[in-house]
Amino acid sequence: MPRTGHVRRETRESRVEVILDLDGSGRADIATGIGFLDHMLDSLARHSRFDLTVKAEGDLHVDQHHTAEDVGLTLGQALDKALGARRAIRRFGDALVPLDEALAQVAIDLGGRPWASIDLPFRGPMIGGLSSEMIPHLLHSLAMDGRFALHVRLLAGDNDHHRAEAAFKALARALDDATRPDPRLGDAVPSTKGVI
Repeated sequence: MPRTGHVRRETRESRVEVILDLDGSGRADIATGIGFLDHMLDSLARHSRFDLTVKAEGDLHVDQHHTAEDVGLTLGQALDKALGARRAIRRFGDALVPLDEALAQVAIDLGGRPWASIDLPFRGPMIGGLSSEMIPHLLHSLAMDGRFALHVRLLAGDNDHHRAEAAFKALARALDDATRPDPRLGDAVPSTKGVI
């Protein structure tokens, strides 16, 4: 069966549509109205090898909060939908990714229990046109609606662009690892409980 998720979210503050294919090749079609967020989501798709479409329109005349948050929520829901019962997946993933002087570490557990512990400090208030405080918030929203445990650590880095991009690339590689089918499991759920 195809491992895809297609979710639309519409509120008074934003309209977001996400189409996600876990067994893609890294194709991305991203348009959120926030250039730096588009860049991070494009990087996420390319390095996870997921095919990802994100179309978002939000009240950017207020600020980017609603748009970025709702993108995280909708992407999380699409991931949850694509994983289905989470049968025969590796479940755990981790990655240590450098980008020049920056070094980010991400570990995830797709075990169905949402949690986010994010230690990703930034030096400035903005990166491109995106408020830097929205990056941890988006990642938190993604983990909550994606129903997975997410740990993000910045281990080194001076440049905020590099810090953020290393984190998204590490998340991509960890997701690629955790979502991969494990043929040794057959159709089993990777949990002692028998369900996720």
